Parts: sequence; C-alpha cells; structure tokens
Amino acid sequence: MSSDSRFTPKILGIICNWCCYGGADLCGVSRFQYPPYIRLIRVMCSARVDLRHIIEAFLNGADGMFVGGCHLDDCHYITHGNYEAISMVRLCARLLEHAGLNPRRLRIEWVSAGEGIRFANVMNEFSAEIEKLGPLGKSEGLATEELHARLEKLAKLIPYVKLAKRDKLALHLRDDHEGYDGLYSADEIARLIDEAPTYHIDPEKCLACGACLRRCPVDAISGAKKQAHVIAQDLCIKCGTCLDVCPPRFGAVQKLVGKATMA
Repeated sequence: MSSDSRFTPKILGIICNWCCYGGADLCGVSRFQYPPYIRLIRVMCSARVDLRHIIEAFLNGADGMFVGGCHLDDCHYITHGNYEAISMVRLCARLLEHAGLNPRRLRIEWVSAGEGIRFANVMNEFSAEIEKLGPLGKSEGLATEELHARLEKLAKLIPYVKLAKRDKLALHLRDDHEGYDGLYSADEIARLIDEAPTYHIDPEKCLACGACLRRCPVDAISGAKKQAHVIAQDLCIKCGTCLDVCPPRFGAVQKLVGKATMA
C-alpha cells in the first residue's frame, strides 16, 4: 500500500482588514480554490505587522510567511502604512538571508477587496514555491537546533535593528516603488549585525547615581543606592541611552562591539 508522502507546508498570512482580507473573503464566496493549510490572521493595516511577528512565526514552525495589504497609494489610512510594511518585509528578508534561510519563504503582495481571483492565484503560487523548498531549514541544510538558535539570535536583535534602521523603515518611496527592492544590501545587514554593541557597567567605576537606571527605556538596568548598577543583557535593546547619560567623570558604562554572527 502506498502512502502520500507529499510535503504539506505550514504557511501563515497576516493580511490587512480593508483590502487583502476582503479579497480573501471574495475568493471564498466565489469558490476560488487555494490550499486549505494556509492560515490567515487579520490586522487593521499591513503596517501593523512587525519584524517580531515574522521571526516568531518561523520559530513556531511556519515554513512560509505571507504579508498582504492594500495596493500602494491605495491605503485605507492616510498614513500609507503599506509603504512601511514593504520596507519592513524587505529588511526581514535580508535578515533571514543573513541567518542562512531562503528569503523566498517571506512574501508581500497587494490585493484589493475586489481581487478574489488574484488572492487565490497568489496563494497557489506561493504555496507551490514553499512546497518545492520543503520544510524550513531542510533546503538550507540546517538542523532544527541550529535553525532555532539562529532565529533566536535574530529575535533578540530586533529592537536594535529597528532603532538602527528606523529612517529607512519610515520611508515612503511613492515615486519609486521598485526602490524598495534594493533598499537593504546584504553587506549592509552583515555590517549591522557584526557591529551590534553590548553595554556593560563597570562595578569599579559605578557610583550608583541612578542616571542610567532612571533613563533606561526598557527597565533593563537594576541597582539601588550605594549599589553598582547592572544591565540585564536579555532585556537590553542596545539603544545606548545608558552610555549617553552616564556622567563623563564616572565613565562607568562601556560599549563593546563584537561579531554577533548567526553561526
């Protein structure tokens, strides 16, 4: 007796409420077919999708990730959030590539509420590509443990990456849509990761003035009166606020730059 050994991927889609979800709904009403294993999450705007959502999806077993929004220049909101969505997805694809994953596992598309057939076509095309790639990590030659380790490292660097690339993430290239394709280079991302800083407080120099403790935006610093402060590295977002506010005469905060590689 033969059994069907065809790979069934896990694909997650996060799509905007006003257009892409409407297209998906029309697709269903019109009985256009696409793979039933694709799971959709509705958000109010594609700009709501964050780097962390995508990395977490892959960490939780997704083989492919899809982001869907309104067509460019046709956003439901005056903020034109889909421009920020495409910039974020292009950045995330480069991060995945740097970590050794195939960037084609992440895709962004624009679908209007009246494009049910387009939604079905995009889903069928994307699912076929993910089926061809195989399970996450397999085509990349990564064991499960190594795959998770690399994605975990990416997840920890997300706040730092968003701070470092906040200007590009906020770009609205309304006259140059194709400019997003080359917005981030592989060398740029490699340099960004390699130069990720680590901040430490020298207990011999710290006089417990509390300046860094009060100003840390994520409460990553602990300490008390007459007690040297300590930075919790798992909470630190590498913003450098502690370094900026530490009185120069103390010089207790140290900035260390090393190789934060994915390997």
